Amino acid sequence: MRPYDHEMSTIDKLSATTPLTAHQSVVIKQTYMLFGLAVVAAITGGVIGAQSETLARFFSGWIGWIVAIVALNAIPMAALAVRHNPMLGVFVLFADGFVSGIVLSPLLYFAAQVAPGLIFAAMAITAVVFLAVTAFIFLSGKTFSAPRGIMIGMFVSIMAAVVLNSFMNIGWLGMLISAGIGIMGVLALISSTSGVLNSSDSDSVVPGALALFAGVFNIFVAALNILLRLAGGGRSDD
Repeated sequence: MRPYDHEMSTIDKLSATTPLTAHQSVVIKQTYMLFGLAVVAAITGGVIGAQSETLARFFSGWIGWIVAIVALNAIPMAALAVRHNPMLGVFVLFADGFVSGIVLSPLLYFAAQVAPGLIFAAMAITAVVFLAVTAFIFLSGKTFSAPRGIMIGMFVSIMAAVVLNSFMNIGWLGMLISAGIGIMGVLALISSTSGVLNSSDSDSVVPGALALFAGVFNIFVAALNILLRLAGGGRSDD
């Protein structure tokens, strides 16, 4: 995943309060809509990857690994190249999400065989972060306050970890890790959103959607890897 560059520092992005012009308000909402499209595409690709032993074997090998690295860098670059063409930009962004889901097939296929519930747990953590920040953006009105978004996102992440524990009994450690992943995800999305609002690329929504999707993609991968490790540890003690 290759998000676009920002001039603001990370601290600035996480502490910024940005008055929104009418144009900025429209752009950030459109950005999140395209971001959501990429997420849906990634879920579609992930469902296919989780069920395909052929794809899992291919992307586990060195040729598949090279293909994955090239694709995950080339497709975002192509999206940036056509960002001023609405149709092509949306298509390539959708392709980026779909391919991102497909290349996760080794991890998803393994998880589906070992503990399929963990895929849904990782998706739940990711979805909570995505929905919480998206709702905050659409309800922000005329001002985007990064600190306020962080506080809301942290609260929602902690509550989600508690609810997840009640359904899956992941224990205190799993609950703390899940909340931590959620909070890190919130920080990543809020930081990217501040960057979008203050970016020289604000004439196009594609770069911002790419940056946001990169954050969510990494949240899901981290969540699933950590939950699988926790589950493996639990089985080894039996």
